[in-house]
Amino acid sequence: MKKNQLKWTAIIAVIALGITSCKENTPTPSNPPENETELITTVRLVFTDTSNQTVRVASFSDIDGPGGNAPTIFDTIKLQPNKVYKTKIYLLDETKNPVDSISNQVLTEGADHLFVFTKTGVNLLFNMTDADKNNLPIGLSSLWTAGANSFGSVTVVLRHQPGVKDGTVNPGETDVEIVFPCKIE
Repeated sequence: MKKNQLKWTAIIAVIALGITSCKENTPTPSNPPENETELITTVRLVFTDTSNQTVRVASFSDIDGPGGNAPTIFDTIKLQPNKVYKTKIYLLDETKNPVDSISNQVLTEGADHLFVFTKTGVNLLFNMTDADKNNLPIGLSSLWTAGANSFGSVTVVLRHQPGVKDGTVNPGETDVEIVFPCKIE
């Protein structure tokens, strides 16, 4: 009986060795897979007053990425009351030389991305002005309408929604989320 167990163990070992040695060797791709998460170190919001073309900028910069050191720049959004601002978002990876614009990738992959803006305590309205190939908003470009004097915050979230984007915040995962202090005065 021991002889049969030993024989079967040897047969199974040879079969297992044959299966693993016949496994096809797949080379590691030299390019990262499409839609791989990029490091976003800087988020820059550029506001252009539609009445007089005055430009205001609010930036967040955390060069070493999440964790580690505190952000080196964390501006307050400062807008004037009763004004409409054309707003552009620029996403950068400043760990690379030259600096990499992640905004271009988000625009190219617009059908997989959505910016979501939420406000707390400030009189602001948001209207997306760009759209992806499916006519769903992206949010790299938008109009922000400031109301009366107020103070609070604006949360800027970039959602990554490959294959599930429906124009709402729920599907997908968060690529970046920043809560900017905001003053309208």
